[in-house]
Amino acid sequence: MKQVVQNYKSGELAVLDVPVPGCKPGGVLVRSAYSLISTGTELMKVSEAGMSMLGKARSRPDQVAKVMQSVATNGVPATYRKVMGKLDSYTPLGYSLCGVVEQVGAGIDDVKVGDLVACAGNEHALHAELNWVPKNLYAPVPDGLAPRHAAFGTVGSIAMQGVRQGESQLGEVALVIGLGLIGQLVVQLLTASGVRVVGVDPDPVRCELAERLGAAACGDPASAAVEATVAELTGGHGVDQVYLAAGGGSNQPVELAARLCRDRGRVVDIGKCRLDLPWNAYYEKELDVRFSRSYGPGRYDPSYELEGRDYPIGYVRWTERRNLACFLDLLAHGSVDVEPLVSHIADFDDAVETYQSLKDGDLKAVAVLFRYPGPVEHTAEAAEAGAPAVAVPAVKRPSGGVSTPARAAKAPVRLAFVGAGNYATSMLLPHLAQRDGVELSTVVTTTALSAANAQRKFGFAEATTDLDAVLGDKSIDAVFVVTRHSSHAELTRRALLAGKTVFVEKPLALTEDELAGVLAAVEESGNDRLQVGFNRRFAPLLQEARKRFGARTGPASLRYLVNAGRLQHGSWYLQQGTEGSRFAGEGGHFIDTASWLLAADPVSVYAAATSGNEDLQVVLRYPDGSTATISYVTTGAPSFPKETLDLVADGKVLRLDDFVRASVYGRKRWVSSRLPKARDKGQNAELAAFIKAVRTGGPMPVPLESLVATTAATLAVQAGLAGGAPVTLARAR
Repeated sequence: MKQVVQNYKSGELAVLDVPVPGCKPGGVLVRSAYSLISTGTELMKVSEAGMSMLGKARSRPDQVAKVMQSVATNGVPATYRKVMGKLDSYTPLGYSLCGVVEQVGAGIDDVKVGDLVACAGNEHALHAELNWVPKNLYAPVPDGLAPRHAAFGTVGSIAMQGVRQGESQLGEVALVIGLGLIGQLVVQLLTASGVRVVGVDPDPVRCELAERLGAAACGDPASAAVEATVAELTGGHGVDQVYLAAGGGSNQPVELAARLCRDRGRVVDIGKCRLDLPWNAYYEKELDVRFSRSYGPGRYDPSYELEGRDYPIGYVRWTERRNLACFLDLLAHGSVDVEPLVSHIADFDDAVETYQSLKDGDLKAVAVLFRYPGPVEHTAEAAEAGAPAVAVPAVKRPSGGVSTPARAAKAPVRLAFVGAGNYATSMLLPHLAQRDGVELSTVVTTTALSAANAQRKFGFAEATTDLDAVLGDKSIDAVFVVTRHSSHAELTRRALLAGKTVFVEKPLALTEDELAGVLAAVEESGNDRLQVGFNRRFAPLLQEARKRFGARTGPASLRYLVNAGRLQHGSWYLQQGTEGSRFAGEGGHFIDTASWLLAADPVSVYAAATSGNEDLQVVLRYPDGSTATISYVTTGAPSFPKETLDLVADGKVLRLDDFVRASVYGRKRWVSSRLPKARDKGQNAELAAFIKAVRTGGPMPVPLESLVATTAATLAVQAGLAGGAPVTLARAR
């Protein structure tokens, strides 16, 4: 299928061929009929992409701050690779469309194939021929409403949420500053609510359009006529509410709002204009400044948008989906008219030229629609509790052992990737793409564009959304599972049953049942060719330190401080209901490192958490009396190193400082030279060991029993937190 994309580094716009997205449970696959260009938001993004690197930095100081923090934590080279990887990737455009349901995912019963729906979301309502849309981000289109009008649903919801934040009442007077697409819709919604509206915009054409759509009067912000109209309509008191729907760097909108608003009036920011509030003006009138966040309640909440968990109507009357449905209903009944806003309808194949015309100013428009080809257009126009002991499962293999398929000695190792997110593209694929004797065969994702990006950047022969085809391809030697945590166990199980050697990023499993399912696949297939991405044990600096420390005779005490830091708002790591706790996701790294250093698997786990946050203390006990304490904290200083480790035994101390420096104290002292480059946490060496095992058919880099023990110990942490007592890791027989 085709999709409009942009490279933020170069500014390139393209209509790209990408795989068709899969239809996941909890949503529908929609074939686009019309999608709407947001001439404000999207053109701002397009313009930013055309700036120099310095210009991009100046326009996004928030992102610059994140980059500087990453430099402090991960070093310059790793941060540079990560930033350049993100910049030099195709990103999607679009967030408002109408289309026909082509496929219905499991759990969906409110629409059927062939139904017309309006869709929202900058990840799900893209300028693309097909989109997968979760339940709370689509709404059925009322009978008789034209698809090109229904494509306004998302921007209409944005305007509606802004009006709701203003709490307008019948008979009030409102000022709308900025009469672009959102401003024109705000004017109509206020007028339909019985509010008299004065509009402000420097463009006389937009002012005339707003007056035709119901505004009492409109004019230039510097015009005395605007102030005169406000005085006349309000008896000199000033407007009851002001809606800031303007963009740009001028502070004029907020100054005008203060001048024309009544005492204790309301100012609602919907657009993205400069907000240097003049303190005296806002203080003297005690103005109520409010912000309107996109389409309404539910926006940016993964449990609502991705998992389909609705908010009870008795507590949240207007969610983003209910706003979307409400706006469509207003359109269907003629209370709002978007046809006069349509300045241009372009064929989807002409998307690049259309954006360029808008950017250059050759096409002056309030709203521009893309029209999609094919039979869909005709169809659309015509018609969606306790803490028990945790068992460490035994690894059972058929008595004949595992047979490794013979490979030609000089044939390249052919790899497939399932998932192509940030970790895969920044920490794994750069190493593999440069490795001799490796062929990147196929990349599989549910999001079409991420597969296309990975194919372009790393040279995959194919990009697809069809996992079954990859698992059935006998020429593929190994499969990398680099998806979200909740899918790891099932994808690993399927790949093992298909006879593939599997590399799965941590965690291997989020529950005991998932872990049992993976081992059942090993037993059923006789295929135990599995590696989990526990890379720290492969780090060259830690390997050297362990060698310098030497053998030990007595029990050891290990302390591992993980200064994890706080997650950014919206991170999918916060989706604990589906993706497990944060420690469940990455705690296996630290347990595996401790067990490797102590040359044993733990026999019990005790875990305690500080009240009100995710800071954990995990104590592991080992068969010889050794202990390992892992302090996993989120409240530390960002400038402090992320990982520090001390191992003490037999009168010796091994010290690791964030994979930058290591030292061993004993009869002789050894201190490594400080690494001149990025922190090497072992990914490259880990991949080398994995590829060697695939190529030669030799043993996997880490015994399966150890991978299982580490996973079981990680799961035991949650059980220990729930029960408040040590959890025994009982070995199954």
